[in-house]
Amino acid sequence: MKRQAFRFFHRLRVRWAEVDMQKIVFNAHYLTYFDTAVTDYWRALALPYEETMRKLGGDLYVKKASVEYHGSARFDDQLDVALKCARVGNSSMAFTGAVFRGEELLITCELIYVFADPATQTSRPVPEALRTVLTGFEAGETMVDIRTGDWTSLGGDAGKVRTAVFVQEQGIPMEMDWDEADNTAVHAVAYNGLGQGIATGRLVRQADGVGKVGRLAVHRTLRGSHFGLGILNALMDVARERGDREVMLHAQQSAEGFYRRLSFVPRGEPFEEAGILHSEMVKVL
Repeated sequence: MKRQAFRFFHRLRVRWAEVDMQKIVFNAHYLTYFDTAVTDYWRALALPYEETMRKLGGDLYVKKASVEYHGSARFDDQLDVALKCARVGNSSMAFTGAVFRGEELLITCELIYVFADPATQTSRPVPEALRTVLTGFEAGETMVDIRTGDWTSLGGDAGKVRTAVFVQEQGIPMEMDWDEADNTAVHAVAYNGLGQGIATGRLVRQADGVGKVGRLAVHRTLRGSHFGLGILNALMDVARERGDREVMLHAQQSAEGFYRRLSFVPRGEPFEEAGILHSEMVKVL
C-alpha cells in the first residue's frame, strides 16, 4: 500500500507516554491514532459530527477494527495517518487506513462502521446525502460551496454561525454583533454538502475605495480547515471587483498571525472591542 492511494492525512508526533522501554509504540495506541484521524476526516468533509448525525437521524458505531503491523513507530517519530472511505454499503461504510513514516508503511487497518438508530442501535440505511459527501470527497470534489449575497438571502444562515461563535461561545452581547451594517454589507456563507452553513463573514464599505471585512466566524469544530480562508478570499474578490484599493479588518489578537500570513499588516495600536483585544490590519489589493 502506497501513500498515493490516499488523499487524506492526519499528522502526529509520537509522545513519550505512547512508547515502551524500547521506545517502540505500544500496539494499542495505533487504534487511537486512527480514531483521532477519523475526527479530522469528518472535519475535512466540512461536517460537524454531532450536528450532522442529529440532522441525519442516526449515528455511527464501530462494527470491526483490524490492525496489521508491518513495522514499529518510535518515540518522536513524525507519522502520517492516512484514511480513505473504501466502500459505502447499505447500512455500513468501510475505511482503509495506514500509518506512514515518510514513505515507509508501518501499519494498515480496516475500520467498519454501521449507521444506526442511536436509541436502539439497530442499523439504518446510510442516508443518500452522506453517501454523496463521502464519495465526492474521495473523488477530489470541493467540500464547501461559498455563496455571496445580501442579508435577505444569506442572513438566516450567517446569523446562526455568528450567534454560535460570537454570542454563545465568546459571550459578546447580541446587540453588539447585529447592527445596521448587515443590511448594506456583502455577506459570504460557506455551505457543506448537507446544506449547513459552517462559516461566514461580511464586507462593508468603510470609505471610498476601502472595504472592511468583519464578522468572520467558523463553526467551532471545523476551525483549522481553511474554511475561514475561503470566506476571506471570497470577500476580497468582491472588494477587487468593485474597485476597492485596500481591505482592512479588526483582528482579535489570537488571530493576528493568521492574517499576517495572508499579507495583512497591523496599523496603529491595539484596542479593546467588545471586551476583546484587537488590532487593525490592512492589505493593499
